[in-house]
Amino acid sequence: MDEWIKNFLEQFGAAGVGALMLVENVFPPIPSEIVMPWAGYSVSQGGTSFLAVVASGSAGSFAGAMFWYYVGRWIGKEKLSGWIEKHGGWLTIAPRDLDRVDDWFNKWGAVTVLVCRMIPGLRTLISVPAGFAEMQLGRFSFFTAIGTVLWTTLLAGIGYWLGDNYAQLSGPLSWVSTAVILGMFTWWLWRLQKQWRHA
Repeated sequence: MDEWIKNFLEQFGAAGVGALMLVENVFPPIPSEIVMPWAGYSVSQGGTSFLAVVASGSAGSFAGAMFWYYVGRWIGKEKLSGWIEKHGGWLTIAPRDLDRVDDWFNKWGAVTVLVCRMIPGLRTLISVPAGFAEMQLGRFSFFTAIGTVLWTTLLAGIGYWLGDNYAQLSGPLSWVSTAVILGMFTWWLWRLQKQWRHA
């Protein structure tokens, strides 16, 4: 996957960064932990400007967060919980998982939105309970923007800082990313068979 991301970014530049970060938020298996460091590396090679990469990546990520915020706000918890109860098995998501995230948001509020924007896996999910709770749009946008810019800047900065060494590390990193994806798939299969066993 990292080779495909690299080629995509080389072809589309900063606009490609924004597109991939949008997709990453809507479809999490495309990891920002690969997208943004590659973007930072391209800056170190004179491909584009650091500001353009961070701005585009942040905009794409922010748009994805807003998408899930409105999904939560428009659909509501009851309807989504009902859909999960019927179809969530393939996603290994149960209504109790939704309740758990919702309770966490209700406990910590806006701070959760800020912090979770910098935590892989939770970056997308946290927008949904914020929508359920009808968190004020300006407040949600403010904390989402701060967390998003910090995260994309950090990842792009790592890629830029590694510079030429990033190319040397791409081989080991590809193995790491593959291991992470396989681990996630194995975890999904485990959860799936566990749910079927208790169905």
